[in-house]
Amino acid sequence: MVKPTSSRRRRGIYLLPNLFTTAALFSGFYAITAAMNARYELAAVAIFVAMILDGMDGRVARLTNTQSEFGAHYDSMADMVSFGVAPALVMYVWSLSSLGKLGWFAAFVYAAGGALRLARYNAQLETADKRYFQGLPSPSAAAILAGFVWVATEYGFTGEALRYPALFLAIFSGLLMVSNFRYYSFKDIDLKGKVPFVVAIAVMLSFGLVFANPPEMLFVFFFCYAASGPLLTLIMLRKKRSKRV
Repeated sequence: MVKPTSSRRRRGIYLLPNLFTTAALFSGFYAITAAMNARYELAAVAIFVAMILDGMDGRVARLTNTQSEFGAHYDSMADMVSFGVAPALVMYVWSLSSLGKLGWFAAFVYAAGGALRLARYNAQLETADKRYFQGLPSPSAAAILAGFVWVATEYGFTGEALRYPALFLAIFSGLLMVSNFRYYSFKDIDLKGKVPFVVAIAVMLSFGLVFANPPEMLFVFFFCYAASGPLLTLIMLRKKRSKRV
């Protein structure tokens, strides 16, 4: 018996959130092509644009009640390109290629770390503590590499001159993504609630600093965030030990 048309399950995908995901994927792809054409500053900026778009697709899906399993998988695939492959290739073309096989290895460590980080995040999505991330999030790791490239090109440094700092940052970021360090997720912040006036002033000053010196401030912010993971984990371990005592 053929069911009526109205009772059939509708097939398709939600357009609006997936548009943002596609735009983030395009930004990551554009970063790769820009680096191949020696336009490194544009490549770095494209990765930051991908970060903004990646942050918007999930929020748009929740606000419009258009979450779907397809959207979640598509978002992960786009993240792998924008925050796994793109930063590794941009850093390799810009600097790490001058180190030969060592540079190739460092770029691969970062890309593999991004893939493993995303796979673990998806596997623990239902059981993980929403307040913390396990391992450095891949967008933050990508921001470290993109910010470093952006700052260096802003001040006229070549990738070959900074190949050893680039080597350190690529391996450092890749290993942090697969580490067990805990990072604050900021997901428990109530954006609809009231905050003290001092907090509003601090947010305003933060935006002013970022817009005044985007390359330097973004790199410093995400580098400090990467360093906060080991510090936060150490503090939490000490608290657990003190409770046991």
